[in-house]
Amino acid sequence: MLQRVKNLWNHRRVKQLTDPRNIGLYIFLIVVLAISWSAVKTVQTNYELQKQISTLKQQNEVLKLQNQNTDLQNKYLQTDQYLELAARQDLGLAAPGEQVMLISKDAALKYVDQSLVPKTEFASQEDKRSGYAKNFEAWRNFLLGRQLRQD
Repeated sequence: MLQRVKNLWNHRRVKQLTDPRNIGLYIFLIVVLAISWSAVKTVQTNYELQKQISTLKQQNEVLKLQNQNTDLQNKYLQTDQYLELAARQDLGLAAPGEQVMLISKDAALKYVDQSLVPKTEFASQEDKRSGYAKNFEAWRNFLLGRQLRQD
């Protein structure tokens, strides 16, 4: 067995592989691979950071637009038109020469198309089916294209 290892070690191909010139080449190859791996990791990290920067810039733009929208809404809430409308709706006030008529909700909704009224007002009138039956019907309507969206 020992003789076999000596023969293998003295073999011409093994001597070529362990030649000092080739060992230097191997070390150079390992250094090049390490540098390449580092470069790939750096590029990948930069790509991830660029994605984060892009996402944050988009979020920043959305927040700026929301701020602008809030500013416009605040300006609208300070206008005389809004104040007059709020006085009419919330306080029941009227302009000079107008008369205010109070109508009950039931009487007002009697002549309104029920499909235009939000569902929250008629929650008490919903059917008493089980959750499974409602879910099944909702999926059936969705898959058959009968009801594309619910308000």
